[in-house]
Amino acid sequence: MAQIGLVLGRFHRKEAEEMLAEARDVAARLGLQIAAETWVPGSMETPLAVKRLLRRPEVAGVAALGIIERGETSHGLVMGHAVIKSLIDLQLEFMKPVGVGILGPDIHPSQIPSRVRPYAAAAVEAIATMLTE
Repeated sequence: MAQIGLVLGRFHRKEAEEMLAEARDVAARLGLQIAAETWVPGSMETPLAVKRLLRRPEVAGVAALGIIERGETSHGLVMGHAVIKSLIDLQLEFMKPVGVGILGPDIHPSQIPSRVRPYAAAAVEAIATMLTE
């Protein structure tokens, strides 16, 4: 059974808890074991936590879960691009899949509730798919 890690941003704790529940359910359904669940302050800290998990030999892939909400400035948009680019780079560096379940960047608060579970599920499903490709 392949082992995966989960990294969750706690800035939107309520939504992240829902993402965690969905990720656990989907992982179990797909026959993946969760080796670690790591909480970080927000999406900016996600790449470092993902890298730490990818360095573990038993971890076959990591799902990054969180939200980068629309703000009054373009900070979230810039940060979102940097975070996603870092996650792609880590995936290629370690040759292990990184499922991205980060809503946004620039997501409006009204768009969040309906996307929480589908994004978490898609991140875990992406790992499972890439482990068999």
